[in-house]
Amino acid sequence: MADLLIELFSEEIPAGFQAQAAENLKKLMTNGIVDAGLTYASAAAFHTPRRLTLAIEGLLEASPTVQEERKGPKVGAPDQAIQGFLRGASLTLDDLEVRDDKKGQVYFANITKPGRPAAEIVAEELEVTIRNFPWPKSMRWGSGSLRWVRPLQSILCLLSNEVETQIVPLEIDGISAGNTTRGHRFMADDVFTVNDFDDYEAKLKRAKVILRCDERSAAIWQEATSQAFALGQDVVEDLGLLAEVSGLVEWPVVLMGQIDDDFLGLPPEVLKTSMKEHQKFFSVSNPKTGRIERFVTVANIETADQGATILKGNQKVLAARLADAKFFWENDLREAKTGMLKWQSDLENVTFHNQLGSQSDRIKRIATLARELAPIVGCDADIVEKAALVAKADLSSEMVYEFPELQGLMGRYYALEAGMGKDIAAACEDHYSPLGPSDDVPTAPVSVAVALADKLDMLTGFWAIDEKPTGSKDPFALRRAALGVIRLIMENQLTLPLAAILKPADVGAGAVDLLGFFQDRLKVFLRDQGIRHDVIDACVVMSASDDLALLAKRAQALQLTLATDDGENLIQGFKRANNILSQAEEKDGVEYSYGADVKFAESDAEKALFAALDVADAQIKPAMDAQDFSTAMAALSILRGPIDLFFDAVKINADSAMIRRNRLNLLSRIRTTCLSVADLSKLEG
Repeated sequence: MADLLIELFSEEIPAGFQAQAAENLKKLMTNGIVDAGLTYASAAAFHTPRRLTLAIEGLLEASPTVQEERKGPKVGAPDQAIQGFLRGASLTLDDLEVRDDKKGQVYFANITKPGRPAAEIVAEELEVTIRNFPWPKSMRWGSGSLRWVRPLQSILCLLSNEVETQIVPLEIDGISAGNTTRGHRFMADDVFTVNDFDDYEAKLKRAKVILRCDERSAAIWQEATSQAFALGQDVVEDLGLLAEVSGLVEWPVVLMGQIDDDFLGLPPEVLKTSMKEHQKFFSVSNPKTGRIERFVTVANIETADQGATILKGNQKVLAARLADAKFFWENDLREAKTGMLKWQSDLENVTFHNQLGSQSDRIKRIATLARELAPIVGCDADIVEKAALVAKADLSSEMVYEFPELQGLMGRYYALEAGMGKDIAAACEDHYSPLGPSDDVPTAPVSVAVALADKLDMLTGFWAIDEKPTGSKDPFALRRAALGVIRLIMENQLTLPLAAILKPADVGAGAVDLLGFFQDRLKVFLRDQGIRHDVIDACVVMSASDDLALLAKRAQALQLTLATDDGENLIQGFKRANNILSQAEEKDGVEYSYGADVKFAESDAEKALFAALDVADAQIKPAMDAQDFSTAMAALSILRGPIDLFFDAVKINADSAMIRRNRLNLLSRIRTTCLSVADLSKLEG
């Protein structure tokens, strides 16, 4: 067995590309060598800003010899077919064997594929991998044809076992594989040789390169939090930024700086966003006040002055950035104090969609719809309308123009500055939510009304112009908007019949389609919560299925019922009754839908079923009217025993036509009672 070590050393790889590139290197190489006949015990990929590394352990030192039998054309087949078979097998006609087959004599080839040394296979697969590497963006340099994310400088490729280490012979565009690499660009740039992975990783660390990204991340976080703790401060956690910064340095040096007092009055979100987006700085907050007062930057070099010069330069650049942010903030506050009227007016010149008008047109539609929703969510229609009219005004602000990710959040600050009250301010921030399945759902009534109106306007608008999601394409994120509506309804327990909202006048002929789209999204939502798809189908076809909360409540109750023995057996009883009844109706050409009378019952089992149905109907109807599905399902499940006893004791197709008809009408009562709760015919099993 041998171990393989590969390093592809280049100029700095963008941080966002590194992790995926390392995985691609691992996948392409391991798939390639396995297809060529080499097995291995384990493989691991690593990345730094200047290198992709792959280490494979327990690799076969040669692929095994393989014997293959291949069936060819018939004897006497056209010469073109025979010659094609010979070329594919790399044999001559004399090498073929003739055997009797069901349809006559047929040529067979016995092909021996000799094993190949691992070095030969690795060289071949590595060249294919490098030349066809799936970078999101790549470049050429010099006069060569090779494309790489940044100029590739060297290739390290070693096979080692207990006896020796060999360089895998390989050359790509003038770059020959070797056993050398380099350390840190500034602190240890000398070339050095390595023998195997352990030697490689140890020498890299001595050369000021931490190979493992998770180790760099841990070192950064440990040092940053330690420095903050010593000052009584907290580093604001940001895993995305930590991953990005870990991809910018090979030897992280953590430095903490102070934010100038002039900028401490900026909203903390502005400070965090500005420092993260422009400088890749972590924010450090004062736990007593919540203010962002310091920052952490990560350098890629140790300096004689312990980073003082680096920190001074970073603070100077940061001050310039924050001066811009402060300028935007102060200008925006002045505009906010006027009620944001100019911002609202500016949105008249911002196109939302060429068939749906401007942002201003959209805001007016949202405000109208929000007024309709106000009594449903339990809030004042005038306040909701005012909130909807200003909710997107911050899109015209200078701060949001500079930092679009702060939309909504800045709207909250500006609404408070304008004296609009906490409910309206909260709606400005929250009406975009929820954006994803893990995002918090607004619960304040004004926020809920505006958030619903925002998403419903998106959906009705795009349905009206026939811009619907197709397959995997959803350019306007309409699936996300529908899921947002569902979560707002479900988590706020709203009774919201969508049919009344999705008026044909607004949506056109697509109103029914849009309701179906909501129901499909609800199916996905409920399946994620463990509700069976057939249970959902059994409830969707019932009345009031446009009330998504009601539909979900019915499905949840049915699922709980089916989890019991009585519930599951009841379904079998219902299906038996339904099948017998359907066959009889088809055979007789009539519908047995009424007229069952207990006076024609001949057995105790028959009389007991009549009585049980009377009891169940008396409980189910008021429970369904009260939307108490659990009680209705429980009343239904008690029919299990009487139905089982009935089928065991009673012959449906009695000799008497009158008795037969009465029993079929009794089966119809079973069907009607069961279907009043859910369409049990949709259930599987």
